[in-house]
Amino acid sequence: MQEGLKLFIEYGILGFLGLLSFISVWLGIERWLHYRDINISDYNTIHDLEIDVTKNLTIISTIAANSVYVGLLGTVLGIMLTFASLGETGIVDSKTIMQSLSYTLIATAAGLLVAIPSIVIYNLLARKAETIVAKWEKTYGKN
Repeated sequence: MQEGLKLFIEYGILGFLGLLSFISVWLGIERWLHYRDINISDYNTIHDLEIDVTKNLTIISTIAANSVYVGLLGTVLGIMLTFASLGETGIVDSKTIMQSLSYTLIATAAGLLVAIPSIVIYNLLARKAETIVAKWEKTYGKN
């Protein structure tokens, strides 16, 4: 059971965080390239423009908000695994405990490494979307 939990933390949690990171960066690049090519005169209403420019921003925001929790889940599971292992062996070796606990913190660090760039990507894209909508309003909106 403990070996399965260890593999779940190593490959499940860290792999999932890697996937989330890839998705966030990929969608960020896709949106940035799309924003670069937008011609605001192609949109009849501001609502059509807003729908287009905000597409996939919710996914990036969700990844940014929840990747930290996924990392914390990995840490909590790793700490549980460490204590369960100590309980089975009955050996209290501070070196082993510290190594195990420091290893479990990798999941938290990985969660932060996904969340921070995702937040930056989201904020940059949201601001660019606001700017595009404002240009449409200035050009085609009511004066």
